[in-house]
Amino acid sequence: MVAALKKSNLARMRSCWVLFPMFHLRNIRELTCLFVAACVLTSPSLANEQEFMEEFLKREYSLTKPYRGLGFSSSAQWDLMGTAMVTPDHVRLTPDLQSRQGAVWSRIPLLLRDWELKVHFKIHGLGRKNMNGDGLAIWLTRDRMQNGPVFGNMNQFTGLGIFMDTYLNADKTHDTQPGTQRTFPYVSVMLGNGTLSYQHEQDGRRTELGGCTTMVRNAIFDTFLLIRYSKNRLTVMVDADGKQEWKHCADITGLRLPTGYFFGASSATGDLSDNHDLISMKLYQLTVERTPEEEKEVEEEEEVIIPRVDDMEQFQVVIQEEGMSGVQFFFTLLFSILGLGVLAVIGLVLYGRWREKRRKRFY
Repeated sequence: MVAALKKSNLARMRSCWVLFPMFHLRNIRELTCLFVAACVLTSPSLANEQEFMEEFLKREYSLTKPYRGLGFSSSAQWDLMGTAMVTPDHVRLTPDLQSRQGAVWSRIPLLLRDWELKVHFKIHGLGRKNMNGDGLAIWLTRDRMQNGPVFGNMNQFTGLGIFMDTYLNADKTHDTQPGTQRTFPYVSVMLGNGTLSYQHEQDGRRTELGGCTTMVRNAIFDTFLLIRYSKNRLTVMVDADGKQEWKHCADITGLRLPTGYFFGASSATGDLSDNHDLISMKLYQLTVERTPEEEKEVEEEEEVIIPRVDDMEQFQVVIQEEGMSGVQFFFTLLFSILGLGVLAVIGLVLYGRWREKRRKRFY
């Protein structure tokens, strides 16, 4: 009897050992089926989202790998200028060499009212911190393919400039307003009307509309810049720390841009240098809902001919030149006294001669 019970228990245990792997395998199969079903069900939504993004990507205004629309052919949508060179991975605007200028410019004028531009770029070089320069700029301007001193483009431009400045020039000036001190690299926004000049010696502070400090040089992560323009509002954001999150940089309301301007990117080096690489520029058309009142205002609004900001005074920064040092003041005072003394001696000599001539006239 005992032996029979032992045999039956052993048979049950063996059956469990046999059934357990089957049960485990069955659970894996069920989980696999559920995962495949979930993928099938969610794939249409993912596909629709991708189609949504692609639908609003404006390829005629975008510059992406393998850069087929960039060159000197008649069918190209972008032009090269200066030292700009196309590689499989990027467009190198300037190499890490002194006194170079390079740029790319779109051939197609922008006619969109609401848009968003995402720029992927890289600034890197062998120079130590504060021994590199000069920076990279993104443009939306009336004139294109113009060499000049503003990061490789003309000064007194008409349009929008976003500057990624990597070198501090303003070592002889300081801001008098609290909170306006800068740390470089620095991203700044300027709106040109054809008469305003970008002043390198002050790093463009007099004409800056907004900006932020961001470590875009020799970054270990990919660096991105986002420029959004909608409802006369310009927003600039950066992503340079690998968190895949946009950091607020500038927000300007009441900014009015004409249509028909051209996108571009340029850079320049001087006595100091860096590699300035443009990886991609992707332009998206934004679908913006407007109330009937807003649509009426847009229709009644006068056509913008020259770029402008509604309230320009709020962006002005007071720049004060440094006063004279003690040594400078001493020498200035000394030479002033010597000059006055020389003038006094000359005056006395002339007066004495005049008195002598007058006395001889009476004799």
